[in-house]
Amino acid sequence: MLALGAAVVFAAVAFAAPVKTEHVEAELVADRTALVPGEPTTVALRLAIAPGWHTYWRNPGDSGLPTTIAWQLPAGVSAGPIEWPAPQALPVGPLVNYGYEGEVLHLVELKATPALPSGNATLKARADWLVCRETCIPDGADLTLVLPVGKNAQPDPKWGAAIAAARAAMPQPLAGWKVAAQGSGQSIALKLQAPAGAPDPGALQFFPYAENLVEPSGAQRQARDGDGYSLALPVSSTFVARPDRLAGVIAAAGGFAGGAHAATLDAAFTGTVAAGPKPTLAAAPALNLAPPPADDKLTLALALVSAVLGGLILNLMPCVFPVLSLKVLGFATQHDSRSTLRHEAIAFACGVILTFVALGGALFVLRAAGEQLGWGFQLQSPAVVAALAVLFFVLAANLSGVFEFGQLFPSNVANWTAKNRTLDAFGSGVLAVVVASPCTAPFMGAALGFAMAGSALTLLFVFIALGVGMALPYVLLAWFPEWRRRLPRSGPWLLRFKQLLAFPLYATVIWLAWVLGAQRDNDAVVRLFAALLCVGFALWAWRIVRTGGARPWGVACLAALVGAGVIAWPLFTADADAVAVRDASAPATEGNWAPFTPARVAELTAAGKPVFVDFTAAWCVTCQVNKRLVLNTDAVRAGFARAGVVLLRADWTRRDPVITQTLAALGRNGVPVYVLHRPGKPPLLLPEVLQTQTLLDALATL
Repeated sequence: MLALGAAVVFAAVAFAAPVKTEHVEAELVADRTALVPGEPTTVALRLAIAPGWHTYWRNPGDSGLPTTIAWQLPAGVSAGPIEWPAPQALPVGPLVNYGYEGEVLHLVELKATPALPSGNATLKARADWLVCRETCIPDGADLTLVLPVGKNAQPDPKWGAAIAAARAAMPQPLAGWKVAAQGSGQSIALKLQAPAGAPDPGALQFFPYAENLVEPSGAQRQARDGDGYSLALPVSSTFVARPDRLAGVIAAAGGFAGGAHAATLDAAFTGTVAAGPKPTLAAAPALNLAPPPADDKLTLALALVSAVLGGLILNLMPCVFPVLSLKVLGFATQHDSRSTLRHEAIAFACGVILTFVALGGALFVLRAAGEQLGWGFQLQSPAVVAALAVLFFVLAANLSGVFEFGQLFPSNVANWTAKNRTLDAFGSGVLAVVVASPCTAPFMGAALGFAMAGSALTLLFVFIALGVGMALPYVLLAWFPEWRRRLPRSGPWLLRFKQLLAFPLYATVIWLAWVLGAQRDNDAVVRLFAALLCVGFALWAWRIVRTGGARPWGVACLAALVGAGVIAWPLFTADADAVAVRDASAPATEGNWAPFTPARVAELTAAGKPVFVDFTAAWCVTCQVNKRLVLNTDAVRAGFARAGVVLLRADWTRRDPVITQTLAALGRNGVPVYVLHRPGKPPLLLPEVLQTQTLLDALATL
């Protein structure tokens, strides 16, 4: 009879075979051989992780996702939350993650009601986890465990002891200790007073339950505080709001009383704190990368000067030049009073500056909410790229003479706009910044990196300086009439020049379509061009209507606009992140360039090999110019080959928190960025606008 019972149990548990994915073996295991009605049973999600890979704790740290379990249980059985073992701090390049290596048991307590009927209980769960090394792979499995229901439960011979050991090692409240937490500026003082006779815990590390509170990659400085201990915890750079309590797990290298090496704590939080600075890669020695020495001396004054210069040069970028050149050439046809022109200039400058501030504010708020973003973040969204393509196409059609903006509105609205030129100038300033968003000018990189590493006030000043630089030429022309005399006089050439300026915008539309294809697929590009075709027809048809054409042309215009909306709608509703999972192990798509990962840089530099990293994006105009005029030239390729340089490309076309963190540690917040890692020497940061000789001179320093 006993043999028969053992056979039944064995047959039931046989349904719990492990599921093997590429880097993880997963299964459900129980501490007892049966579910006992009215009593709890511990079931564990066992993850056996391949060497070098890791999964994540409830707070994943700098990056990652916690493991989740979605249960499907029979009636009468309920599951509690995951009971998390103490995590490890896992440095990955510039990041520090909280997670697990090797084998981990995630314990879950199941409760069976006293009325649970006898027989077999089928426990099903969908487990999902993120497994990472230098790359991260979303992974998961559908798991099943069948247990008999009855009062004759014994400790499971295979997993009972392991689950008991895991439960014994589970962090418990820090009994007998007095704990206090006080915020002060960009640091949190965690003070621990040990009970009498407690052993020295040794090195301490705190793992907070809450994300965006303590900077994972920041150093936690420990000190003796009388007969107690204190930890200075760096406040996260993405900190949002002060909590009422500080809760988490405290790990002790020497252990607490009873031999436990980790305990939980929950203390009232007092004081005030502010977001801390971005940690530098000097805190991650495995990567052997530090911010460039020149940027260490960057002050607010120098950052503001760089921002003004960057804003000035932004006027010459291909996206912006056609729009601003029309504003400047407008002086050739305007004969208004000096005060009128100055009022328009001030309104234009206000539009530019306020739009820059709004863009910087959105960037700051999103980063504070935990998003890893930088300059050009909006262009990492296919919806924004498609919208800009439509905007540039409409502007180009206007310059080509297909329609006038006054024709789009009723005559009374058009007349009101013509009479309120100050408001029109303000709108031109807003438009100028919108069309400038795909561009990064020289000097902007250092200024933006300084702004994002500082406070909200610093960011405000830097973005105001960018706006001042961009608006300055227009304001100066309005303010000094003698400068305007040097502008060419109006004439038939002006109309031809206006039409000529449409072609850079058409080229920008083609480039944005290419960006959209890099983010999505060829179908998205076809959708965009089909929508633009409908928009172009609608503008042409509306011009006929406005000049006295028959009513059917209005119907045709409306039908074309509806068609454009229907065709383009999937571009604006699809989730950009759904196709943004970065697989750094994928093969390179261009020449000898391989995908960038911080671990790869560390591995190569440790082996004594020089490494050149190109931080780029498909939507970055400067990046593409540098690639074609410098990086892809025979001279530079030969120079790389002679020096034995390994080429890595960090593609930021889609959102990538690892690249964002690395850029921030370099003191940059946008692309392009070029770094030459030299064995035995500090890494060399090159200018945003590359020149062949500059790059060859850098290679000569190896």
